[in-house]
Amino acid sequence: MVFKRLTAFLFLIAALLLAVVMIGYPEASWQAGVRGLAIWWDVLFPSLFPFFVISEVMLGFGIVHFLGKLLDPLMKPVFRIPGNGGFVLAMGFASGYPVSAKLATKLREQRLVSRIEGERLVSFTTSSDPIFLIGAVSVGFFGNPKLAGALALSHYGGALLIGLVMRFYRPDRDEPASSEEGVGSGRFSLKLALQAMHEARIQDGRRLGELLRQAVVSSLQLMTVVGGLVVFFSVILEVLTASGFMSSLYGGFRHLLPLLGLPSQLAEPLMGGLFEVTLGAKAAAAPEGIPLMYKAAAAAFILSWGGLSVHAQVASILNGADLRYFPFLAARFLHAVLSAGLLLLIWNPLMGSAPAWAIASPKFGQDEVLYGWQALPGAFRFFLVTMAILLILSFLSSFIHRLRQRK
Repeated sequence: MVFKRLTAFLFLIAALLLAVVMIGYPEASWQAGVRGLAIWWDVLFPSLFPFFVISEVMLGFGIVHFLGKLLDPLMKPVFRIPGNGGFVLAMGFASGYPVSAKLATKLREQRLVSRIEGERLVSFTTSSDPIFLIGAVSVGFFGNPKLAGALALSHYGGALLIGLVMRFYRPDRDEPASSEEGVGSGRFSLKLALQAMHEARIQDGRRLGELLRQAVVSSLQLMTVVGGLVVFFSVILEVLTASGFMSSLYGGFRHLLPLLGLPSQLAEPLMGGLFEVTLGAKAAAAPEGIPLMYKAAAAAFILSWGGLSVHAQVASILNGADLRYFPFLAARFLHAVLSAGLLLLIWNPLMGSAPAWAIASPKFGQDEVLYGWQALPGAFRFFLVTMAILLILSFLSSFIHRLRQRK
């Protein structure tokens, strides 16, 4: 009780101080608000809103139950979550934060995952989308398409490592999330998957028009929350910078980084990335006289941490269910450290030899007609590839399990 009162008092003091600073710097606040609103409307809304609607519709049609049955032989033994988590993993990796939190909350509301399983799921499926990582960070900010492979491997590889770590999170509290038969049976069965999808569709019962209407309304409400938080943190960061508070933090951080074996010039990007991922990743590419390896490691750290803006978005979504925020916070910090360490570890083998498989720079402004696979949106392609890999691994896991049972 005392701790809650102290926390509430500190939040009140912080809010009053921020209000005073915003009044003192009205022009900076207005410009930052406009910039944050532009980021939400131009980038976040068109990239996230379709995924929110599609995921709601797929849940209503039972497609998530279908994929959950197929992926159960893989997700249960590896990550200690039901197979439905495989869909969240693929959607989270393809569309970026905070889609996985939205989906995990939906699964929890439908009792498809337990509380502990939901917290594990959100902790390692929250990631940057490949379009932002490749197009914005690697190509746009760093101007180096070959950096995309190393950043993607460290970022998504680090997320999977977090998943392996989180399987040991409160194993004594594991409990069945639902009473469905066949969950966790270790069988890769298309018949069981189709049956689960059919039963889920009947249980849902909504017609297509009603399902689509509710999906759009729910997604618009969430996008409003996301946009408000982006604008809020954009204003906060700008007024703190204008007041000189951030300069003091930069100065203290510059003395700390050399103790960790890192260049002191990375203090500003890392502190900026603490608040907002886009500004931090852009600042990481700016310092001159620093080896590219360290700048890329700073970008990997920032992308995996996500920024307080993303944290606030996820916390607001988790608040709709009984999922707790602290496991997500601990996993984000561990993911950031692991991603930066992985990038430094794989830098020489990958970037030292300028790999030929590095992702090429996208070509904009050309009248080029794309067909087939290349015509699909990048995020959707990434989702399909991720799902294909997960299904293959799930089939192999089920096959090996059956061989062991025969022996």
